[in-house]
Amino acid sequence: MDYELNGKVALVAGATSGIGKATAEMFARAGASVVLAGRREKLLREITDSLTAEGLKAAWTVCDVTDEEQVQKMVAFAADTFGRLDCAYNNAGIMSDDVETAELESSEFDRVMNINLRSMFLCMKYELRQMLRQQGGGYSIVNSSSIGGLIGLPGRVAYHASKHAVLGMTKCAALEYAARGIRINAVCPATIETPMVEKMLATGAIQGVAEPIGRFGHPEEVASTVLWLCSPAASFIVGQGIAVDGGYTVK
Repeated sequence: MDYELNGKVALVAGATSGIGKATAEMFARAGASVVLAGRREKLLREITDSLTAEGLKAAWTVCDVTDEEQVQKMVAFAADTFGRLDCAYNNAGIMSDDVETAELESSEFDRVMNINLRSMFLCMKYELRQMLRQQGGGYSIVNSSSIGGLIGLPGRVAYHASKHAVLGMTKCAALEYAARGIRINAVCPATIETPMVEKMLATGAIQGVAEPIGRFGHPEEVASTVLWLCSPAASFIVGQGIAVDGGYTVK
């Protein structure tokens, strides 16, 4: 099976740490020219410099994915820098505090939906426009949902609502563009060892390992799923939310 991305151009939104960083590195080592985007310029520079020092092709651009103008410029930067856009992983997102529905502030609900859902819509909107301009086919977009898009948990109404909505949006867009050579899918990770999860462990928001496999996931395990979805090896996969969860949703 062909997992290589030689000659392809990939964009990773939310690439400064965790799963996004691992995915950008994996794209580059699979032969793609990679654009890393995020809000933290210092980290973007460091990761990009590390990749180019290996002889790999990478560039960076600062982007707040909740800002439509910045998203439009991010996609244009990728296409202008490397000549096209073939693959995109939309990874930005946050986890809200554990709060029961009746106690959740409306402003917090709006904040989570803006970052976790609206940003995905904006990224897809401009990625799709660029891919459609290129014509041809063989393009792929992967959105970041969560096991929170597949199940419910108490105290997580904003987060789970946003991640369920990402899957619904992914399925609708996948049906719109599959026949035009653009495959759209999503990944649904369980608890992955990232800086965000480390903070949650420190505050007690997460307690212990719930996955049947007996450990948390590694960013590279999600990244490899994204790489597969963007590769020719997944050419018949359309509109799916792939659980990368150590068996959590099987229980």
